[in-house]
Amino acid sequence: MKIVGLTGGIGSGKSTVSRLLEIMEIPVYAADAVSKKLVDASPHIREQLSAKFGLQLYQDGKLNKALFASLIFGNDENLQFANSVIHPVVFEDFRRWEAQQNNVPLAVIESAILFDSGFNRSVDITVNVSAPPEVRIRRVEQRDRVSRKSVLSRIDSQISEDERNRLSDYTIFNDNTRALLPQVENLIRFLLSKRKI
Repeated sequence: MKIVGLTGGIGSGKSTVSRLLEIMEIPVYAADAVSKKLVDASPHIREQLSAKFGLQLYQDGKLNKALFASLIFGNDENLQFANSVIHPVVFEDFRRWEAQQNNVPLAVIESAILFDSGFNRSVDITVNVSAPPEVRIRRVEQRDRVSRKSVLSRIDSQISEDERNRLSDYTIFNDNTRALLPQVENLIRFLLSKRKI
């Protein structure tokens, strides 16, 4: 089984690519979605984050997302601390999920921070979903109903698009001009044609 690391900046459309892969019966581990669940469910994460940022970070056992975002976006030290607590727990969970994938040629881990987190070291090939900055900003503004400033703050907290493209083995362009489905089909053909990556 080959493990594919699928990444892309916020608003790039990597979740759309993931859904297409799932329709094609390729299992996808959505690390970003899982990490949001684990931030609430994991006693270890809750204890560590509360010790650092204060008990008000959790209300009725749920993370105060707005407060958390205000503490980590734009503050590298806080962001690095949060990542150092959350990433190992997510990675453990991914390893358990990976062990359960039987008789499939491909499995995918989708993560916005594939390279930042170091998850890329545990995959066979990395794929970036790329979109122009203005397209990404518009998508996130509409999807999350947030300000442009808020979107730019999140974009700035991730590695640059150029760096993601440079580090990735393969790029899918989700720029509203090139159709996604043929690109995803080409990616799958490319992956299955490689005996060993």
